[in-house]
Amino acid sequence: MRGVPTISVTPHTGSSYHVVVDDGRGQTTHVVTVWPSDVARYAPEATPEELIEASFEFLLEREPKEAILARFELPVIERYFPEYVTAIAQRLCR
Repeated sequence: MRGVPTISVTPHTGSSYHVVVDDGRGQTTHVVTVWPSDVARYAPEATPEELIEASFEFLLEREPKEAILARFELPVIERYFPEYVTAIAQRLCR
């Protein structure tokens, strides 16, 4: 199965979430910390899980799953991709 990777987001501990990306050829696992202030800033109408899934879709459009950090806080994305703030707001606009 090739094509669009599946992204699975589950609560881990506290404000951390376990993310698995599966593209049919293999999986990568990640732990992402999302604070309530991150949700309020980037996508106030979204759940943390929705924000993480959309953020991984954003990342996968720009790099392979293996290039995504194994553990990070969500705002780190903005350091690598300054367009993240605008792109994620458009993606999650309700």
